[in-house]
Amino acid sequence: MLRIVNAALLSAVMGAGAVSVALAHDPADAAAHDHEPVAGYVPFAPSPVPDRVILNLTEDARTSMAVTWRTDVSVSRSFVEFAVATHGPQFIESVSRINARTESLTHQSGDEPEISAHYHSAVMTGLVPDTRYVYRVGDDVNWSEWYQFDTAGEAGEPFSFIYFGDAQNNLKSLWSRVVREAHATAPRADFLLHAGDLVNRHDSDHEWGEWFYAGGFIHAQTPSIMTPGNHEYNRQSELSPQWRPGFTLPQNGPVGVSALSETTYYVDYQDMRVISIDADHTLDFPEMAEASAAWLDEVLTSNPKRWTALFLHYPFYSTKPNRDFYEMRDAFFPVLARHDVDIVLQGHDHGYGRGQVENLGSGAVNFDTDTGTMFVVSVSGPKMYDVDELPWADRVAEGVQLFQHIRIHGDTLSYEAYTATGALYDAFDLIQQDEGPNRLVNRIPEDMPQIWSPGDED
Repeated sequence: MLRIVNAALLSAVMGAGAVSVALAHDPADAAAHDHEPVAGYVPFAPSPVPDRVILNLTEDARTSMAVTWRTDVSVSRSFVEFAVATHGPQFIESVSRINARTESLTHQSGDEPEISAHYHSAVMTGLVPDTRYVYRVGDDVNWSEWYQFDTAGEAGEPFSFIYFGDAQNNLKSLWSRVVREAHATAPRADFLLHAGDLVNRHDSDHEWGEWFYAGGFIHAQTPSIMTPGNHEYNRQSELSPQWRPGFTLPQNGPVGVSALSETTYYVDYQDMRVISIDADHTLDFPEMAEASAAWLDEVLTSNPKRWTALFLHYPFYSTKPNRDFYEMRDAFFPVLARHDVDIVLQGHDHGYGRGQVENLGSGAVNFDTDTGTMFVVSVSGPKMYDVDELPWADRVAEGVQLFQHIRIHGDTLSYEAYTATGALYDAFDLIQQDEGPNRLVNRIPEDMPQIWSPGDED
């Protein structure tokens, strides 16, 4: 049930009118429409003109960048053209061109029209670190506009990224303002990170169209990495048919486990190794949990980076009442106990909580600590759950859409969580010490009371 808790408090801190929130409906649900659709009109249908253009980080973001886009099936051959950006249009004289890989997808979801499309992808390689590039995609007749992106710099240089919890519902109408507010707050963020449940129905092309629409040009100029949630899978544990054609993610996950390709992987970005774990398959298939844990142990053992972030959909510690994913802890906490993981970014529970947990090994943990791994659960979409009493959390929120801006600068990780209106809700620094665990410095804003009503009934 969608609700905004503690209405008087929310009105005081977020402005008049903020508490007048109606129940959210899935726009793909016929009951949400009050008129008949226009005959023959198919929202988000492909055309010869490239759409759903998105950048994805590669394993080495210093020297390469992946791009994916979609057209209708009349386009059978596509290209990427790119060059080092110039102050004016001079770059057009020194453009490189590479052929794209083209993949067909014909699919129908529920009562949606059947959609046939070609997905095109390419990886731009041989790039110069810490350099701005321009690129466009097309087929020599229909081209996108020229977009710009930056390659990663060297280790030690500062960078930042934006982390989104579940988007999932009402993507065009209610999630769009969050991703756009995030871009307005941190327009030079180096990449976007999505902790699963990008859509509600795994194979709904309409919902995927809304997700791309909500982000618009941001997807094409700020690279993304994403991990699948349970809503990217159906009940037979089949991944969204739009996932692998629509994104081009690293394929450096567990060797020989094709089901985890482009869902379990890692990216090295300057001073940080960022690791995606396909939590849905971990819960559903013990053999994949075992393979993922062994792979994670190897990736952490060989990690050359100063900072480590893990992101996955199902949280190790839940924020929702009467929910506990102990299977995730059973699978991965023995690995985490052997390594230093600075922060874990999660979704699924449609609430907010963050706090440090000290892993003592053999299943024992310490919640009453300012050391250990920082765990975060967050939600960016409008679907909301109650938030429980959380012994592990320093800050919680209920009924609030959030995005998080995380900066890495030297020995400090700075974290800020913002509401959909751009108000700062939570903040802290993790400071690495010459010896011992990170030091936590809480920066919770004094003028932002906690938005939570423990014990409220639906």
